[in-house]
Amino acid sequence: MTLKATLAALATGFALAAAPAFTLAAGPAIAEPIRIGAYVSATGPNAFLGDPEMKTLKLLVDSINAAGGIKGQKLELFAYDDAGDATQARSFALRLVKQDKVVVVLGGSNTGTTMAAVPVFQDEEIPFISLAGAIVVTSPTKEWVFKVPATDRIAAERSLAHMKARGLTKVAMLNGSDGYGQSGREQTLKAAKEVGVDIVADEIYAPTDTDMTAQLTRIRNSGAQAILNFGIGASPSIIARNVKQLGLTQALYLSPAVASRAFLENTGAAAEGVHIPVSAVLLAGKLPASHPQAAVAEAFRTAFESSLKEPVSYGAGIAYDALKIAVGAIERVVAAGKPVTPEAIRAEIEKTRGYVGLNGVVNMTPQDHMGLDSSAFIIAVVKDGDWQLAP
Repeated sequence: MTLKATLAALATGFALAAAPAFTLAAGPAIAEPIRIGAYVSATGPNAFLGDPEMKTLKLLVDSINAAGGIKGQKLELFAYDDAGDATQARSFALRLVKQDKVVVVLGGSNTGTTMAAVPVFQDEEIPFISLAGAIVVTSPTKEWVFKVPATDRIAAERSLAHMKARGLTKVAMLNGSDGYGQSGREQTLKAAKEVGVDIVADEIYAPTDTDMTAQLTRIRNSGAQAILNFGIGASPSIIARNVKQLGLTQALYLSPAVASRAFLENTGAAAEGVHIPVSAVLLAGKLPASHPQAAVAEAFRTAFESSLKEPVSYGAGIAYDALKIAVGAIERVVAAGKPVTPEAIRAEIEKTRGYVGLNGVVNMTPQDHMGLDSSAFIIAVVKDGDWQLAP
């Protein structure tokens, strides 16, 4: 299959016209364009997530606009870069709703930028699909809020279960003081009781810290057999290097947020042996053919890397699924002959069933606005400088 054909097949139902600061030429519209909004952290400390998210939105939507849009109707994407700032995120949310008049929004590269904007979408009744991992995004269920990646609770359960299967039942936590880190900490404490492992140390660091040897020294003296970190940005790389520098032998598990080629490059040899629960896209080409996501993961990886000349990443996969789910909902609204309104789109997003994406097989309900189970994550290990399926 040619690259053009691959992109068209992956992004069926997608279309895009330009957004401020992220401009793409669009073909002539047959009808009034459907306005879609997005805000991500394309720059700043969370650019390792937001940059590939923005690139993915452009790549997929542009290819579909060129193919005719949704039954000849183009999508107009208004996309903004919040640079990882929660205040900016809220401002852009208001702009998307009040000024740009969008009917659905994708965004929130992290928990902070997501939760800052959630009240806007709830109050204005605009469907919002978050790209953040924390369980708080959709628990409790919020009428207008959905999310793509599996929660930090599922990530904690998968990591702890893998540890236990290896005979590692004494675990130390080392988490950031930010929203993602503390949500991961809380969910790990709950999951540990269910999985049957003991938390023997509970350490915290500030996202701006450049050395965690003090916390890791205390962990070394705690009797822990494994270390679990929920962190973003540079912190996980610092932790991995500090573990090696101190000569610690405990197994190190990190969160899905750092599952990227950038982490491997930034961490170097210290990444060897690190375990992470990842989505299928990071193991594209390495999954057994029988895996339900093997085909879509490999097709997307090929299209992304061929077009952008950079490795596919966790963020890219999240953006793909968010847009695919949103446009799938719009397609169903159009097919039913209904006006494309926020209310109609919200109802169809909630009906998403059997969607095989890069982050899992999605089955949403009115009570579950994520629609994923523990199979959404696969445990990967760094071996010879690359991600591999963990035994």
